[in-house]
Amino acid sequence: QVQLVESGGGLVQPGGSLRVSCEVSGTIFSIYRMGWSRQAPGKQRELVAALIGGGITNYADSVKGRFTISRDNAKNTVYLQMNSLKPEDTAVYYCNADIRAVNGRRDYWGQGIQVTVSS
Repeated sequence: QVQLVESGGGLVQPGGSLRVSCEVSGTIFSIYRMGWSRQAPGKQRELVAALIGGGITNYADSVKGRFTISRDNAKNTVYLQMNSLKPEDTAVYYCNADIRAVNGRRDYWGQGIQVTVSS
């Protein structure tokens, strides 16, 4: 069974930094696109960053220059380094990945992790 487990969230002051991680576990054959989305209270879920094949990255305009997505293939883990955090970055952050596993290829999502930016 494939699982995505996020970690590293929490409370940080405006201007601070935080790194969230997402580890993929289970019997998998290939991991294609990996990414992070977020959902703030009362708002729709939005894509924050994605890491596509070949090292290509895609960022929401609101986080460009502040957030960096990276991946450790050996650990099946994707990271989101968040710098210069703002109160409007407060949200539940979700990891997702396009994975080929025993039952075929599909998108998987983590359970979400809270990031709160507040003084």
